[in-house]
Amino acid sequence: MRTNARLGRRGFLRAALAGAMTATAGGILSSSCQSARRGWRAKKRVIVGAHPWVYAATQPNYDIYPVLDGIFADMSDAGIEAIELMHTALRYPDAVERIGGLSDKYALPVIGTSFGGAMWDRAQHETVYEDARLIVPRLAALRGRTLGTSVGSAGQAKTPEQLDAQAELLRRLIALCDDHGVVLNLHNHTYEVENNLHDLKGTLARIPDVPLGPDLNWLVRGGVDPVDFIETYGSQVVFLHLRDQYADGTWSEALGEGDMDYTAIAKALNNIRFSGDAIIELAHEGSFTPTRPLRESLRLSRAFVKETLGY
Repeated sequence: MRTNARLGRRGFLRAALAGAMTATAGGILSSSCQSARRGWRAKKRVIVGAHPWVYAATQPNYDIYPVLDGIFADMSDAGIEAIELMHTALRYPDAVERIGGLSDKYALPVIGTSFGGAMWDRAQHETVYEDARLIVPRLAALRGRTLGTSVGSAGQAKTPEQLDAQAELLRRLIALCDDHGVVLNLHNHTYEVENNLHDLKGTLARIPDVPLGPDLNWLVRGGVDPVDFIETYGSQVVFLHLRDQYADGTWSEALGEGDMDYTAIAKALNNIRFSGDAIIELAHEGSFTPTRPLRESLRLSRAFVKETLGY
């Protein structure tokens, strides 16, 4: 039954992306491909994708662009349903054409991209905003629909003035995303949730209804119980990053091999009727040597999400 269900999902994605995606010289997808991707975009069930950080971690400057072919191949083979890019990959002039071609080849839609900058620092606002003005239209051309946004660490608890500046730029980015049919969600590392959620609460006090895309493992590392977070902020949670760690705090090789209580997390998500997107983002400690190919860890992680979370 599980095998048939997975084939059904893959079959739908392949049908939705059929018709061979091509790009114009200006990097805009063909109308036939855009129509195909709207069918996937309109789906209501939880999409389980993956983020390529574990690949970026071993690349110069964390640049995934040179290894995109292998990333798409691995994720497709592992049964991943969509890819969340890193925004640096969208800076390349031929990004839409190349990524669109890989998306079509591997029937792996682009769900969105992670994005970040020092938004608390007004001196950097225009640099960050201009980067977003380049990235967001290209993401939209690929039919991506989410911008998982990190606000940047100030190295200490942010002042009210810094939080004001942060919210000011976020409002501009939200408007930019709205103009292109993209939803910005606040993605957290540890600095946003440490010290009793100081940074995140500061943003929410200024932009109360902003969508949230918590990384459940960074919550743990920031001293926050992910179940409590889901129960408290569930109505705003539209996106999840999923990772696992052992009791000693080091990351496990695959999701489900660590000690995070994903059974309790699954119950909390069910209680809030979570209907957003769930993204597997593997990470390994710098001293860790993988014992298996990354595509196998992705496959194991995908199976764990299906078995434990039901997605």
